[in-house]
Amino acid sequence: MTSKDFKKPETINVSVQFGDIKVQYSGEPENVASSVMNFLTKNIPEISLARKISLNYSISELIDLYSSIIKITPEGPKILPDDGEIQNKKFSDKEIVMLFLLGIKIAFELGKIPDKSSPIADIHAATNLNPKSISSRLSELVKAGYVYRSVNKESQLELVVYVITTSGISWLNNTITKKKINTK
Repeated sequence: MTSKDFKKPETINVSVQFGDIKVQYSGEPENVASSVMNFLTKNIPEISLARKISLNYSISELIDLYSSIIKITPEGPKILPDDGEIQNKKFSDKEIVMLFLLGIKIAFELGKIPDKSSPIADIHAATNLNPKSISSRLSELVKAGYVYRSVNKESQLELVVYVITTSGISWLNNTITKKKINTK
């Protein structure tokens, strides 16, 4: 191995001035971003209030929340729970569909796949659920606003695809959290 094989983490330098207060942060990008947000939240109360009513998930937050359940493989997202607290719990068809769609979103955000939506055929191939069950669960999820349904018009074919919504991620978080609590 050469010295090129060992990459140092990239560092970033940020200087923030608010009124008479001036601070500088240096380090890995994630740590600096977190420090800057903490500084802004503490010094500008409106940001803190806005964050309390804002619902949005960063890719790093989703990975932290779901890395023990969803794995991104060369074949695409897979639901492969780690041994531990949730391993012995069985997921409902609805939860499996949502976990898969979340895996698609994560893989897209990481640049691993070209699209953040998925047709029923791909959901079936990845989850091995009955296509009629998938269709029924997707219909329920669309009605609840947890999944968005759209039609891609590629060439001469119209392909119906599905995307998880932010409120869908929130629902999934609540559902998975309950499963984790009930396993302890």
